[in-house]
Amino acid sequence: MDQAVVDLNQKIDVLTQQVAYLTEQAEIAERQRNERAELIRDLTPIANEAFRLSVEQLEEIQEYVELNDLLRFVKRVARNGRNFEKMLSQLEGLMDLVETLGPLADEAFGKAVAELTEMERKGYFAFARGGAQIMDNIVTSFSEEDVNRLGDNVVLILNTVKDMTQPEIMNFVRNTLMVAEKEIEKPVDITYTGLMRQMRDPEVRRGLALTMRVLHVVGSQAGNNGSSQN
Repeated sequence: MDQAVVDLNQKIDVLTQQVAYLTEQAEIAERQRNERAELIRDLTPIANEAFRLSVEQLEEIQEYVELNDLLRFVKRVARNGRNFEKMLSQLEGLMDLVETLGPLADEAFGKAVAELTEMERKGYFAFARGGAQIMDNIVTSFSEEDVNRLGDNVVLILNTVKDMTQPEIMNFVRNTLMVAEKEIEKPVDITYTGLMRQMRDPEVRRGLALTMRVLHVVGSQAGNNGSSQN
């Protein structure tokens, strides 16, 4: 009899566990039903409003869109689902690239701003504005005929400028200007005695000889031009 009581108690315990499990499952199912019901109650007004708005929007475009067109559009979207997915993947990759390059672009922009600020400090932009003003003055000062003549003689002008900018010529002009700037404020003896005294200076005689040679060349050029015009 004791063994029968033990077996009975074991069966009762098992039955009690099964009943508890079934009760727990029933409670879980009840909670899920209540949650679904609550969700449906919450979503019903939203769905009704969305349906109402959809009807209103469709009423506005019903003159331009037919049901067949809408169905064809839906089918086309469905057929190109993979293309849309591929496009979205590419867009995500592009966004990742933008996020990666963002700091580099910010750094490059900062460096560009710093360089522009330094150029402004050094006066590059002021020089450019002045150069634009110079170009404007040149353009407004020359007629079309002047420009044509300039084009015909541009090679000769450039060669002349090239010859004038040789180091020897530039040093000669610079030294002459520096000496003239120093000597211009000094008193000059223009008496015959003073001039004769200066003529005894070899450098003065050499300068006069060079000046006479230049005057000879100028006279020859003037003579040739006059003969050619005649």
